Amino acid sequence: MRVFLAILGGAMMIVGVVWFLQGIRVIPGSFMTGSTFWAVGGAIVALGGFVILRAVRAGAPRSA
Repeated sequence: MRVFLAILGGAMMIVGVVWFLQGIRVIPGSFMTGSTFWAVGGAIVALGGFVILRAVRAGAPRSA
């Protein structure tokens, strides 16, 4: 389950960053380019992925 959550969190961060960059016109060429909706949505999705990754990392057993 931990591996699945780590993959999910990483994918969310990647997708969120791409959406954010399209929303702020850094990555052109799509209907999302220049849209505040995608910039804000991307930031929220990326932040959610970060939170998931932090939770997975915090739950990992510590090595001696």
